[in-house]
Amino acid sequence: MEISDKLLCLFSAEVRAEDDRYVVEVPRREVETGSIDAGDVYRVALISRRNATAKEREGANASGSGSPSSEPQPPVEIGELRYVEIEDIGKQGDGIARVERGYVIIVPGAEIGERVKVEISEVKSNFAVGEIIEDDF
Repeated sequence: MEISDKLLCLFSAEVRAEDDRYVVEVPRREVETGSIDAGDVYRVALISRRNATAKEREGANASGSGSPSSEPQPPVEIGELRYVEIEDIGKQGDGIARVERGYVIIVPGAEIGERVKVEISEVKSNFAVGEIIEDDF
């Protein structure tokens, strides 16, 4: 799948019915980090998880049992592009960003306060590693 350079943010969300319309909630962090502005109008693309590749489905079901896990799944996937703000520096000197539910993304070479575009290269149950692909967007 080709991803446009105009992509401002990427996240997973549920479509829910609300009165006479359907709603996709944008995570607060996307507005707070400056990726988007409340009140502005944006073009939205929805990508079905049903058509995910076998590798994507395997990553979404880390238990490997074929049945859904009761454990919360990481909010990122390998290859996913994310815009993050570095909030802290880890013990090894790597940048630390937090996304949904406080999930940590480790960003080698990043400094506190930097806003960077990263590609997720490794995903674990409690953290991910993201490689910088664009500095200070």
